[in-house]
Amino acid sequence: MTSEHSRSPAFTYSPVGQTAHRVTPPGFNGLRVCTELGSGPGVFAAASRALLEWRMHRAMGVRMTSDAARAAPGVRVTVGLGVGRLRVEGPCRVVWTVEEERRAGWAYGTLAGHPEHGEEAFLVEHAHDGRVRLTVWAYSRPAAWWARAAGPLVPVFQRLYAHRCGQVLRRLARG
Repeated sequence: MTSEHSRSPAFTYSPVGQTAHRVTPPGFNGLRVCTELGSGPGVFAAASRALLEWRMHRAMGVRMTSDAARAAPGVRVTVGLGVGRLRVEGPCRVVWTVEEERRAGWAYGTLAGHPEHGEEAFLVEHAHDGRVRLTVWAYSRPAAWWARAAGPLVPVFQRLYAHRCGQVLRRLARG
């Protein structure tokens, strides 16, 4: 696993990199959603590529602007959700990536201007029984006033978003 914690600008939260250890630090809301994508090496390879090249997010209708064609530690990413004046943009930076024989994925952490403070990870795993699954891990807490005001709706939205990631990646991996 490759990680990056030192490039500027600074992350808006601490500790950084805990999604790699599947840990939710104290004071953050945790999230874990797993989705079965299919089975076999072909599904794993297609899902890994779609995830590492931002295609999963873009296929969901998320505006992903990045300074690189694929996830790598230190790469800046701005995630845009919504349309027009209702678009919410969240600047992030990739914290860690992994590309192994049976695991591929990455995590990004929030930068100044993001409505949340925290980290979100996306990991595709190819189990020894052949099954391929996506797991989304996150820990966050509201940063913007309107995210705090939304209260319990934010975790509901985050869970729906994580489920949608799995649905879209399943379609991309099988197509």
